[in-house]
Amino acid sequence: MQLKGTRPYFIRAIYEWLVDADFTPYLLVDAYWPGCELPQQFVEDGRIVLNVMPSAVRDLVLGNEAVLFSARFGGMPMAIQVPVGAVLGIYAKENGEGLFFEATEYSPEPPPIAEAEPAIEKAAKPRPFLSVVK
Repeated sequence: MQLKGTRPYFIRAIYEWLVDADFTPYLLVDAYWPGCELPQQFVEDGRIVLNVMPSAVRDLVLGNEAVLFSARFGGMPMAIQVPVGAVLGIYAKENGEGLFFEATEYSPEPPPIAEAEPAIEKAAKPRPFLSVVK
């Protein structure tokens, strides 16, 4: 498995720091990222803020590929799945301190159709190259 970036490690570190400091950790999430399983009724402008305080969630996993947990929304239990690329930030509710990420570090997985391109079309595409500009 190839690691894509540092984001999952920073998420875990900031989460631990916030909990140790008795702050309420919030995740800012791109709700339209492929693979997100979120309560869509709480999405605003394509984003959602999730309270991931230990007393607010169950079975929290801050993994290298996704953040997983279960929580109640409007009294209804729901399993939440947030791919790491969808996490735009993790910060304290109380003062906004935390870490926000560049959207360009990760990109959504290409749709399955891209995998089905014929080999001839792939071979016909020009290869990228670098040139020195002075």
